Amino acid sequence: MKSADGSAGTPLRISAPDRIVAALRADLLDGNLAPGEHLREEQLTARFDAGRHTVRAAIKQLTATGLVVHEPHKGARVPALTRERIDTVFEFRSVVELGSLRLALSRRADLSPVEYAVRRLESLPEDTPWGTLIETHGQIHRAIVEASGNERLLAAHQSCEDELRLLLANLRPDFTVAKLAALHRDLMDKLLIDEESAVEALRADLEQAGRGALLMALQRQSH
Repeated sequence: MKSADGSAGTPLRISAPDRIVAALRADLLDGNLAPGEHLREEQLTARFDAGRHTVRAAIKQLTATGLVVHEPHKGARVPALTRERIDTVFEFRSVVELGSLRLALSRRADLSPVEYAVRRLESLPEDTPWGTLIETHGQIHRAIVEASGNERLLAAHQSCEDELRLLLANLRPDFTVAKLAALHRDLMDKLLIDEESAVEALRADLEQAGRGALLMALQRQSH
């Protein structure tokens, strides 16, 4: 019998750095590590019973995805929530998602996967863990990009998904399952009216429920 990696009798192994990356990624995306919090090597080596080189390899992977920033002589830390980060991520996201939607509509693409993703969000119980909620929310926007049929747009969107989810962790006090579901049901309804309504609805979702809500969270943190 073959294992998951295709080799007979050989179990699929996760490397030590990948194990650390998975654990820290979950902590970061669930909002368990505060913006600006330092990731100290000595604490991580103790927590994961790993050597410094292993921990550094894991930090390097997290830095490459935008989940962690590393500064010479200061070490690694969770990125602070700043106006520049919010604007940069949402400018990128707007270009990719609005462009994808326009392309999908011009091709009369099937938007039923977007509808299915909205229904999955609507079916979640109110006590759904934040990580599950925000992943389900992300599936809606991913389905919009996938509808474009353009693999490069999808790859571009996927490249910033973790950084976006890290930003959205700041919105845990603001969004319930019911609120997110209602916002995206309204978006889905407008996607089916006409191109102008669809594009404007997605633009409003990104600007108000995304960027706007994060700017309010930033203002909250500064007081």
